[in-house]
Amino acid sequence: MKRIFIILMMVGIVHAHEMVPTYPKWQNSHVDGVSKTTMEMFNKRDDVEWYEIGIFDKDWKPVPFVTTYKIVNIKYLGHLNITVYINNQDKKRAVYVCSKSKIRKQDKTVTAISSRICSKFKD
Repeated sequence: MKRIFIILMMVGIVHAHEMVPTYPKWQNSHVDGVSKTTMEMFNKRDDVEWYEIGIFDKDWKPVPFVTTYKIVNIKYLGHLNITVYINNQDKKRAVYVCSKSKIRKQDKTVTAISSRICSKFKD
């Protein structure tokens, strides 16, 4: 049974969402003391439409940031660009930017799988 699961994972039958770039870089924003980066998400999951954005430090503790919406709706096979803003003091602690699928309570089944995709900031 374990081998079957591994084989299914390798051939891509288990779907997740995508987020690029893999190694984002911070850029100056139009506000002094604030940096920004833009991430593109692609939803390959037909069972999920909502995703939560988060930024974390090396110990996976949340780092404060601002974006238009921290929970975003992306239809199946849809793309979305998300611009994330961060205070330059907090930018030094930021290591990962992640998106996590949000499964609605009424859609939950025993087989529902939440996925988290993370990109690591370049120094």
